[in-house]
Amino acid sequence: MSATTTPLHTLCPHCGTTNRLAADALASDPDCGRCHQPLFVGKPVALDQAGFARTIAKSDLPVLVDFWAPWCGPCRMMAPQFEAAARELEPNFRLVKVNTEEAQQLAASLNIRSIPTLALFVGGREVARQPGAMGAADIVRWARSQRRA
Repeated sequence: MSATTTPLHTLCPHCGTTNRLAADALASDPDCGRCHQPLFVGKPVALDQAGFARTIAKSDLPVLVDFWAPWCGPCRMMAPQFEAAARELEPNFRLVKVNTEEAQQLAASLNIRSIPTLALFVGGREVARQPGAMGAADIVRWARSQRRA
């Protein structure tokens, strides 16, 4: 099979179903095979600890995670920037947000010491981490550079 026909797995942001699609189908606005909603919505998906574990384990796409908390000023300032980055990076990345106040055990297990922190997961494992607030262009640039690293 060629790289464009090798199936990729990604989770639906609406129903959580794992969808299999060809890499060359990413740009054609694919829908979920179960709920028929768009697989890519141009904004980050909020995940709890279980959703995070499932997404990291089952996604063949790089998963860019924003670890944040509602009381964090820099996190709130970066939120619209992360959303703008999602519009640019999807469908080649899945962007998700994890509230560290609600997923404290996850944050501790991943050694998240400051927020906001971006972490990039590829093939189920963390490959890069960047603490601190960033603008949309910097998030996009950083994610793309880490994917190639």
